[in-house]
Amino acid sequence: MNLNPDSTKEKIKILLADDHQLFREGLKRILNMEDDLEVIGECSDGIQVLEFCQLQQPEIVLMDINMPIETGVAATERLQQAFPEIKVIILSIHDDESYVFEALRKGASGYLLKDMEAEALINAIRSVSHGDSYIHPKVTGKLIHQLRRMTYLEESGSVVAHVTGSERFKHMSKEESPLTRREVEVLRLMAEGKSNRLIGDHLFISEKTVKNHVSSILQKMEVDDRTQAVVNSIKNGWVTLQ
Repeated sequence: MNLNPDSTKEKIKILLADDHQLFREGLKRILNMEDDLEVIGECSDGIQVLEFCQLQQPEIVLMDINMPIETGVAATERLQQAFPEIKVIILSIHDDESYVFEALRKGASGYLLKDMEAEALINAIRSVSHGDSYIHPKVTGKLIHQLRRMTYLEESGSVVAHVTGSERFKHMSKEESPLTRREVEVLRLMAEGKSNRLIGDHLFISEKTVKNHVSSILQKMEVDDRTQAVVNSIKNGWVTLQ
């Protein structure tokens, strides 16, 4: 008897949270067609999400950002406080960067748009399951644009961003940050989309030195690429943007 080598592989258990039943049913059919994915439950509001996770712990929650009773962002925050090991991927029709930042700050590991292709969605789920962050490419440009508004306090080594409302600044001191002051400078220029050569020109250091700083940043933040480094700096609360 021939066995599929993947047949015994443990599946990624997924909870669907969306108030539109037809959307959930369609998504469930698509995901359950994959050998390594399994939808183990469905919820229609944020309150139900926490109740479900108290009984069964999925690996990933696909969370609609707009739900009745409790929004996806609010549910994400409560879920991460109670079960930090459960990864949340936000599903949204909104490509505004403010939604992305808020979702990441509350603990989401991914932000996807509902009009994306099924294959891309499946790859995003697998990526987040492996510990990566995933942001829909359509909103990445807006994300980078907003990140350019960050400013850094070089004297204190703190990372600062201008915000509106009663909270004027959010700081992260050198003692709290795993990054050196120079690495913070490199991270800021990475967020602006500058190449290693341009970063070197700006900081008056060699391109090789920049590469060493970038490698150190990725290693300290335990990420694989620049985008993840910048995204995680927001998710960890190191920077707060408008």
